[in-house]
Amino acid sequence: MTESSLPPPRRDSLTDDLRWRGLIQDSTDPDELRGLLDGSGAAFYVGFDPTAPSLHAGHLMQVTTARRLQLAGHRPLLLVGGATGQIGDPKESAERTLNAPEVVAGWVSRIRDQLAPFVSYSGDNAAELVNNLDWTGEMSVVEFLRDVGKHFPVNKMLAREVVRARLESGISFTEFSYQLLQANDFFELHRRHGCQLQFGGSDQWGNITAGVDYVRRRGLGPVQAFTTPLVTRSDGTKFGKTEGGAVWLDPEMTSPYAFYQFWINVDDRDIGRYLRYFSFRSREELEALEKESAERPAGRAAQRALAEELTTLVHGEREMAQVVAASQALFGRGSLADLTPVTLRAALAEAGLVRLDHLPDVATLLKESGLVPSMKEARRVITEGGAYLNNERVTAVDAVPTAQDLLHGRYLVLRRGKRSFAGVEVAS
Repeated sequence: MTESSLPPPRRDSLTDDLRWRGLIQDSTDPDELRGLLDGSGAAFYVGFDPTAPSLHAGHLMQVTTARRLQLAGHRPLLLVGGATGQIGDPKESAERTLNAPEVVAGWVSRIRDQLAPFVSYSGDNAAELVNNLDWTGEMSVVEFLRDVGKHFPVNKMLAREVVRARLESGISFTEFSYQLLQANDFFELHRRHGCQLQFGGSDQWGNITAGVDYVRRRGLGPVQAFTTPLVTRSDGTKFGKTEGGAVWLDPEMTSPYAFYQFWINVDDRDIGRYLRYFSFRSREELEALEKESAERPAGRAAQRALAEELTTLVHGEREMAQVVAASQALFGRGSLADLTPVTLRAALAEAGLVRLDHLPDVATLLKESGLVPSMKEARRVITEGGAYLNNERVTAVDAVPTAQDLLHGRYLVLRRGKRSFAGVEVAS
């Protein structure tokens, strides 16, 4: 991934744009926040705890919002929590698994790289990556309790919803103290970098307001904050999840093709919200896309537009071109030979990839791949002209592919009709 090249700053009201997109759920003083957002050059921060080797689709709300603020002339401080990532914000159900410091340090480095496409690290409002281990790691326990802890009334800490939910089942002091660490991050960033604004997901409101209050109690400020809504699906399932698990930004964990397909398959009920949340198209363009999708939902114009925009942003134009080429080639509208082995395998894995150690006839391949339920049905499909091998129609019921048919020496693409396809991987 390479650093993003940002277009010129916006000239309309950032606050109005954020509100139209539904990106401000809770906020501190609305008038002060508007003055800060609609001005220019304010330093702001958003944090990412390294609790996994990669960011996932759920983090896109924060990274794209950070990009919007930088486009409007503000200066991003992207905090990767080398300290807080070793502890973890409390969960409602149980204690988090604590990862070894060296593991967290490795994840910090990976996540820093993944943030690069979303912001620019040059110019008057250049983004800066910061790590809260730089100031937290230097503090002794006594310093932390004396300088930070004394400013936090326990009754307010207990009032936080996620803490209340854990009081009966039990919560460790480690997780209970997370709020103090995050609040201290805001103080340190304000003191060191002049940070005036923090934003995060709505589930972070208690931590964020604790930071605003802590900066005030230390005699600094004023500072402002807002939260973005949690991204949900209309059917109640968790955003950013597929049957195979989370949709990661790391191409080794979720391929660019699978990432693209996640957005292509967004429910029509959700696509309007997701466009406003994640797309950098203008209001007029988004409203036109929503109208087109409402009139012709089968065309999935809005889903394609968002899939192409986000895949390009996260993985780059070259990978995006391969993804589009794969999407077309698999349905007979392009050359399979032009696809790289990585892209081809990723696409076939999404559709269903069966692994074999030999080459049976095409009828058997259709059955083994799940495209047909029986050999009888496989023969019928071939006889009726509905079976394809590498986009070539199969006409003989007893046809057997040869080693020369293997794409990149190991793959076959099977298709039934126009829309159903599967892959075969043959062991060397």
